[in-house]
Amino acid sequence: MTPRSATSTAGRPLRRDAERNRQQILLAARAAFAERGLEVTLDEIAQRAGVGVGTVYRRYANKDDLIDELYEDIVNELAAAAEAELAHNDAWKGLVGFLEQSLAMQASNSALKEIMAGGSHRGRERVARARERVAPLASEIFERAKQSGRLRPDVTESDMATIHMMLGAVIDSTRTTEPDAWRRYLGIVLDGLRTRRNAPTDLTPVAPGQPKVDVEPGTITRRPAKKSKS
Repeated sequence: MTPRSATSTAGRPLRRDAERNRQQILLAARAAFAERGLEVTLDEIAQRAGVGVGTVYRRYANKDDLIDELYEDIVNELAAAAEAELAHNDAWKGLVGFLEQSLAMQASNSALKEIMAGGSHRGRERVARARERVAPLASEIFERAKQSGRLRPDVTESDMATIHMMLGAVIDSTRTTEPDAWRRYLGIVLDGLRTRRNAPTDLTPVAPGQPKVDVEPGTITRRPAKKSKS
C-alpha cells in the first residue's frame, strides 16, 4: 500500500509544489501543536506555514484529517527509530536508544498525548494503528535485550510500558520548568533494569532547585536553591 504522505487523495504522486506545501503545512502544524496544543486552528497553521488558507482546506477538510496525517508521520518516525535500534549490534544499547528516542519525541511535542488520546473513536483508531506498526518492533527490541543477558530476566513488557508511562508523567510535569529532567530519571531506571554494572550511571544534572512533587498529585514545584555561605 502506498504511504498516504507520498500521494494525493486520489492515489497519484503529488506535484513538486504540492508536496512542498504539504511539508510546510505539516511542519507548521507540528510546531504549533507542540507550542499550544490542539486548540490551534487551520487558519493559524496556514499563516504559520506561509500558504493560503484555501491550500490547507483543499488538502484537509478539517483539523482531524491534518492530525491523522501528522500522526502517521510521527508513527513512521518512531517505527524507523525502532528499526534502526534493532540493527544495533549491542542489544542493550538498542533498548536504551529506543527508550531515549521515544521519550524525546514525547518531550518535544506537548500535543502528542492529545493526538494519541483514546477517548474518541478517531483517537482509538490512531492508537491502534501505532500499536500495529510499532509494538512488534518494540517487543523484538525488548526480547533481544533480555536474551543478551543485559536486561533483568524478571522484567516484563508490561513493566516497560509502565516505566514509559512513569517517565511520561515526569515529562508532562516538568516540561516548562526542567524539560530534560526525564533524562535523569531514565538513568536511574536503567540502572535498575540492567543485570550488572561496574558503577552507577552518570545522571543528567539538574538546575539549582531540583524539581519535587507538589502536594497536589501530578504537579511539580521547585525547591529554592540553597544560598551559598559567604
